[in-house]
Amino acid sequence: MPRFTANLSMLFTEVDLLDRFEAAREHGFKAIEIQFPYELGAETIKRKLSELDLQLVLFNVPADDLPRGGEGLACVPEKRDQFREALELAVDYAKVLRPNAVNVLPGRCLDPARQTDYLSTFKQNLRLTADAFAPLGVKTVFEAINSLDMPGFIIDTGAKMLAVLDELQRPDIFLQYDIYHMLRMGENPAAFIAEHAERIGHIQFADCPGRGQPGTGHADWAALFSAIDQSGYDGWVGAEYKPIGETPASLGWLKQFR
Repeated sequence: MPRFTANLSMLFTEVDLLDRFEAAREHGFKAIEIQFPYELGAETIKRKLSELDLQLVLFNVPADDLPRGGEGLACVPEKRDQFREALELAVDYAKVLRPNAVNVLPGRCLDPARQTDYLSTFKQNLRLTADAFAPLGVKTVFEAINSLDMPGFIIDTGAKMLAVLDELQRPDIFLQYDIYHMLRMGENPAAFIAEHAERIGHIQFADCPGRGQPGTGHADWAALFSAIDQSGYDGWVGAEYKPIGETPASLGWLKQFR
């Protein structure tokens, strides 16, 4: 079965962020990821990881107002300078924390007439990100988010992710493949992962619909996790779901598939 990480932005939210590291370790995780770690100092995080013998696998470049329903940062032409500042901050954290990968959230375009400009801006910023992280040995990844939950997201399918990769032709840029979002778009994650495993830098999951833990939706997790194993993908698989109830009660899947 895959190697699982706990996404501390979604799991163990019953306690403060710094205390979630210990909660994840106590419940069997050897690695964690954080969407946006910037409320904690990088050195504070490093000490906690060392204390608990945990690995930090992934975090995101800051995304401005995207979590609050805005367009975000990486694709907005008028925010190029702000993106560079966000990238500098992420690089500072990566130099201390040495994650496997850093994720760039493409963002939304709320004016369809500007879609082409927004996508072009994102690609430019993705190149900048890879240029910054490749010397550190850190992968740059980006993900599709379903446009039902987040209308206007500029990359919302597996095909659109592949098209960006094909255009950029960068060996240091990979996909972050989120099973929940692609299920929401009606795609077949098992088939996609089997075909494109070598182009995937990180995988995340939640059940669909609802984005809860495995077993709360219609996904066949035994088949999905088996497909990941058989694909040759050798990275981590992040639990990024909204627990129904408190997090410890949601971890039956971990006992089953670990």
